[in-house]
Amino acid sequence: MPVSPVPAGYHTVTPYLIVAGVPALFAYLAEAFGAREVRRTAAPGGGVLNIEARIGDSMVMLVEARSAHDARPASLYVYVPDVDVVHARAVAAGGTSLMEPEDMFYGERSAGVADPAGNHWWISARTEDLSSDELAARAAAHQAESSA
Repeated sequence: MPVSPVPAGYHTVTPYLIVAGVPALFAYLAEAFGAREVRRTAAPGGGVLNIEARIGDSMVMLVEARSAHDARPASLYVYVPDVDVVHARAVAAGGTSLMEPEDMFYGERSAGVADPAGNHWWISARTEDLSSDELAARAAAHQAESSA
């Protein structure tokens, strides 16, 4: 039987966060976003090479920085049922607010936090279903308002 190129439980695109201190970042993600550990790979001689974590229905790979892979921040967009609650929880867990929860022109309530490793998490919930035409009109109005 052929092996699937995408592991069970994964999507075609999977966030891959290279950070210094994988266990600490996982602890933050568990507290802030309810991440659950799926698999942990120990480093030879101790420590952690990586943790595969599930946040909602998505997998996130956390990889320990080392000489071949420098730590680098990423930006991720996460949909949640209640932006205000998750934003507050993410800040209380040790994150830094980048943007307080706000209703946005594109039909979502959004907020942002930076995790302790420097990654940016944009937290959002859909509040309206907009057609492409409605979104284009709102974007144009928002741009005109921002430019004034």
